[in-house]
Parts: sequence; C-alpha cells; structure tokens
Amino acid sequence: MTAYNRERYIAESIESVLNSTYENFELIIVDDGSKDRTVEIVMEYASKDARIKLYVNPKNVGQFKNRNLAATYAMGKYLKYLDSDDLLYPTGLEVMTSMIEQFPEAGYGLCLVNQDESRICPFILSPEETFVYNYEKQGIFDRAPLSSIIKKEAFDKVNGFDVEAVCGDFAFWLKTAALYPVVILPSSIGWYRVHLDQEMQKTREFSKVAFEYLKAEEMFISENVIIPAEYKNKILKRNKMGQLKFCLNVLRGLKIKLFFSLWKMYKTRPREIFR
Repeated sequence: MTAYNRERYIAESIESVLNSTYENFELIIVDDGSKDRTVEIVMEYASKDARIKLYVNPKNVGQFKNRNLAATYAMGKYLKYLDSDDLLYPTGLEVMTSMIEQFPEAGYGLCLVNQDESRICPFILSPEETFVYNYEKQGIFDRAPLSSIIKKEAFDKVNGFDVEAVCGDFAFWLKTAALYPVVILPSSIGWYRVHLDQEMQKTREFSKVAFEYLKAEEMFISENVIIPAEYKNKILKRNKMGQLKFCLNVLRGLKIKLFFSLWKMYKTRPREIFR
C-alpha cells in the first residue's frame, strides 16, 4: 500500500485488509512524504498488528517509483497492491491467492471487467493468447493495480514498473505479458474509490496524459517478439490511427497549443518519451 496525504481514507483501507479471510499476509505501507496525519494513523495500526510494516520516504518519489520501493520490502511469494483510498472485500485475498496458485507458470493475474461468456474463471492465457484476448475479446490491460495479483519473481525479473507516467500500470501489464502467461480472474475482489484527488482523474482531465496510453501501447507492442508480425502490424496500424484521430479531435476543438504538443508526441519515438 503506497500512500500520500490519505488521512481521510487510509484507516478504512487498512481495516479492509485486516478483515480478510486470508490471514497469511504482510501489509507493507510506504508513505511518500505525506503532510497530513497519514503516518500517524498507520503507526497506530502498526502498534496493534505486527503484520503491518510502515516505511516513510525521506522525499517524495512519485507513484510508480513508490510502488517499486514497496515491492523491495516484500517477503512473500505474491504482491497485491491496494491503494490507500481503495478497499478489499473480505474474500478478495483468499480468492486471488487460491486461483493464481493453480497456475505456477503465471506471472500475474488480472480481474475481468465483464465475465467471459464461454468459460469460468480462473483460466490461463499464454503470452500470445493474452494479446489476442485483449484486442479481440475484451480489454484486460487497462486495469488498475487493485485488479491484480503479481508473482514477485516475475515482478523482479522485469524490473517492476519502469514508466512513471499515469499509464505505468498499463505499460507493466503489456511488458510482463510478453514473458509470462496471465491468469484471468473474476471481477469484484475490491472496491475502487472515485474522488478528485486520485491520480487516475488526470486521464479524465488532461488529454496529454490520456495520449500517453497510446504511446505506451505503441512502444510495447512494437518491441514485443511474441505477437505474430501480421497481427502486430494490425495493432500498430490501429494504434497510430487512434493517435492521429486524437490529435485531429483536439485540433477541431481549437486547442492549438495542445494540438502541437500532442503532434510532437505523435512524431516522437515512444522510448524517447518514457526513458
């Protein structure tokens, strides 16, 4: 659990973990320099439950660097992220752990938004099948960390989150799915709180941030050796067309300065943007 100025919500988040039917966990909380009572609240819980471990960064490092830091402190086989404003349902940990344990070859598991009409969860997809499923059946890469459970061995092998932009989790799913099978899990293992202070709101308010998702997709699809060339070209063509339409819609809205900023991104190689 990473935290930054979450005094309003973090107690509820901690309580939701402590109420889990699955009890063999450590709750690692890494505060990223909060200026409110977040650390004080966590310390109160940590004094009562030895499974809670608090770390405080000496300076703010940002969302995904902080997620990576949290992973370095983890001793368990799996990583389960819960943002400090979200909640886990009581059976969430138990369901996710028991399901991914059925597939020792998997790198991570992701929850569906809509159920698969042809088979029940959990089921596993090879790297190639994962990309086909995402683009031909239903999107799975646009899931928040709340919807995932990650094998720490796989996380360490790919060096965790290496894109610090808001699309960092999206980029991680793409990158890791090229190397490991993915377990598809049922939805609703947790509750995702929507409020104005959360990072994801940036994608709804700022077009440049939303455009980064397209550039991240372009980067990891173009570098992916698993996807057959013909299918890869199809995805990349669709992606570039999406970028172009995005730019033109901004231009039609007479947002000239933003258009030229996006157009520069459109012409720039993704690795130059995310390095």
